[in-house]
Amino acid sequence: MKYKALIISIKGTKLSKMEKILLSKGKPWGVILFKRNLRSARQIKNLTSNIRTIMKNKKFPIMIDEEGTSVSRLRHLINHNISAKFFGNLLYKNKEFTKNIYRHYINSLSKILINLGININTIPVLDVLRNNTNKIIGDRSFSKDKKIVKELGNLTVGYLHSNKISGVIKHIPGHGASISDSHKQLPRISFNLKKLNETDFYPFKKSKAKFAMTAHILYSKLDNKYPVTHSKKIIKNIIRKKLKFRGILISDDISMKALKYDLITNAKKSLDAGCNLALYCAGNINDNLKLIKSLPYIDN
Repeated sequence: MKYKALIISIKGTKLSKMEKILLSKGKPWGVILFKRNLRSARQIKNLTSNIRTIMKNKKFPIMIDEEGTSVSRLRHLINHNISAKFFGNLLYKNKEFTKNIYRHYINSLSKILINLGININTIPVLDVLRNNTNKIIGDRSFSKDKKIVKELGNLTVGYLHSNKISGVIKHIPGHGASISDSHKQLPRISFNLKKLNETDFYPFKKSKAKFAMTAHILYSKLDNKYPVTHSKKIIKNIIRKKLKFRGILISDDISMKALKYDLITNAKKSLDAGCNLALYCAGNINDNLKLIKSLPYIDN
């Protein structure tokens, strides 16, 4: 089966007529859900079931960004007011205890997601914190210690896989050095390859994750023209060769202001640079339709 190289988003808590047509005729690779789509457990189950019925695929990818404290789409349904940084601090104090607690936490979260019909969670965040890291990352990161970030990142991916949930490591090859928010503007980082490789790239190396999400960041010493999502140089030479990431590479949201072009161009440039899938999160049906028409098919 061939699908478009696009992950779409929808507007409300149930599919509109046009969204049903978009799914059945357009064949997007996957759907990502946000708080606007999620009202109750019964409603979410109905929604995910309807999506898969239309797609005629029981394993059709339905994603969510359910990290914890600051990024929780299911905050009104489940109480896990806990952050990645909490577990990073805990691991620093007591490794074996933390591994045990964290396994139970991820197992519990995964069971909830599976029950709701969600099979991909866009965790873990593998960005290494610095003193001046923008607050958009904040406690979403495990630690300032790259080894703690890598260890908990590897544990997250393993625990998710054991629960038949796929994780998405992000924001490859590292967002921690950014002092600005890529939702609002393009962050620019002038560190050289050696410094980036020592710290920011470290948690991403040889990850067993099936998916990774790119950083909308311009590393001026690596590619002074294009941000990672649009950079053939960085995707080929850093993400694929140096970090040895072998999985499916997803762009971060192509509607974010860090990317300067229109949606279609942002998506096409992402794919041309080496991303396997473009991610669109705003849920506008007209934009979804334009993207579906403009992007190529890929083998699922």
